Amino acid sequence: MQAPPFQELEPPTNPGRFNPTDLTDAEWEIVRPFLPAPPKRGRKPTTDLREVLNALRYLARSGGGWRMLPKDFPPWQTVYWWFRRFVRRLLFRTIHDVALMLDREREARERSPSAAVVDSQSVKAPSAPSGGGYDAGKRIKGRKRHIAVDTDGRLLMVNLTTADISDSAGAQEIMSAIRRRWPWLKHLFGDGAYDRTKLLDAAALRDFTVEIIRRSDDVSGFKVLPRRWVVERTFAWMTRWRRLVRDYEKRLDVSEAMIHLAMASNLLRRLTP
Repeated sequence: MQAPPFQELEPPTNPGRFNPTDLTDAEWEIVRPFLPAPPKRGRKPTTDLREVLNALRYLARSGGGWRMLPKDFPPWQTVYWWFRRFVRRLLFRTIHDVALMLDREREARERSPSAAVVDSQSVKAPSAPSGGGYDAGKRIKGRKRHIAVDTDGRLLMVNLTTADISDSAGAQEIMSAIRRRWPWLKHLFGDGAYDRTKLLDAAALRDFTVEIIRRSDDVSGFKVLPRRWVVERTFAWMTRWRRLVRDYEKRLDVSEAMIHLAMASNLLRRLTP
């Protein structure tokens, strides 16, 4: 069964501030067990972590800077401090993966997928060291997002590199790490850029099957290709979050955390209609 498309974020029922990106009560119940517990000794933190997460989701959706957070949220210094702590704990990736498994179960599917679609997207990265690399094919200087998604478009893994790294090299990094998170994955779909001897040999060594889906030369104009359209839709979901239209982050771990924050928000909203 094909998963339904992600719906636009609707305003929660929380009274007071009107912000469609705020966590609903149902979403908060899913997220709360993964947040750090207050210390047993010393001063107890006074910051509401739910408001911190609301601020981070607003930041990712609006694309504004840290100092541009509205006054309704905690001070931007507090939000950034907690964000850095969450990044070190891999909190956003954990929440995303749990929400992904719950969403697959909701669709009566196994938690761990057995097939994935790989692709890449080059985006400008004005804050990257030296501006990143240059992708001659896309004529973009910045970073490249190598991603793997399941057959419904849920993000399984992202590998961030400079834009001059080839698609096949980025896919090799994904193959070397993806089994640790999704152990039953065996089949990969990709376009002609992944038909490289080095990649196929690495896939055979790790017991992966790579299926190349090519565009037919006999067909003129636009044609939807099986499997490949799914990953393009995932890129569209990502860029609806303005913080992800470009890679504004200087550090790769921060950029990856922003991606998981955005995609986890989509999954949580779909789990709690």
